[in-house]
Amino acid sequence: MSFSTVADIPVRVTSDNAASERRLSPSWSITELKNKLEPVTGIPPPSQQLTLRVPHAPQPIPIWSHDEENTQIAAFPLQPYAELHVADSRPLAARPNFADTTGVEKYVMPEEEYDKLQDSVLAWKKRNKLGRFDPDKEEKDRMELKRQYDEVGARRIVVGARCRVGASDLGRRGTIRYVGEVNEIPNGGVWVGVETDEPTGRNDGSIQGKSYFKCEAKHGSFVRPDRIEVGDFPEIDDLGDLEEI
Repeated sequence: MSFSTVADIPVRVTSDNAASERRLSPSWSITELKNKLEPVTGIPPPSQQLTLRVPHAPQPIPIWSHDEENTQIAAFPLQPYAELHVADSRPLAARPNFADTTGVEKYVMPEEEYDKLQDSVLAWKKRNKLGRFDPDKEEKDRMELKRQYDEVGARRIVVGARCRVGASDLGRRGTIRYVGEVNEIPNGGVWVGVETDEPTGRNDGSIQGKSYFKCEAKHGSFVRPDRIEVGDFPEIDDLGDLEEI
């Protein structure tokens, strides 16, 4: 929207929810100005409190009059690129929450329409035979899974082994309870189920209702093999000393 007339003056219109550059005609009345500001700020004219902020002025200048319908805004010191601030005098509960989008209906493109697009990510993957469009994907996935199992075996990641999760000395300690695929976790591959000594896990050995191993709540975690270090990691007692084994 533009406030364009012959003798327009550019100003910056601000409110709690909007900020934009507009052009004002000094010939407008305050009432006309407020009516034009409503679609810009979302504030009804009776609830608008206008102040003009110009350089070198010690305080914002209120724009108001007892007779706003017949008072032109030329009566105020309008300057190019001054700031016209529009405050909302309504109680907070009566103001619309423009930041809340939960009630806004969102457009979802039907899959059949998306499939027809030629400039989408899906079309790009099809053209380049990537992901599920790769004719060799099944074989590549099988080889990658074999590589992960070979790595797990070489690093002695087996059920019952003591381990540390994380590379630092502060890593969580526990016992390996499961090694293999977890269908409930996206991206596939090999996962290691660990029963941690302390309640620092995320589950009880179950994922989405399927149990892979059993342990107390918050003592179970599933992590990638590259985060596992197998070794002599005894349980640590409450005083920080290693338990005798």
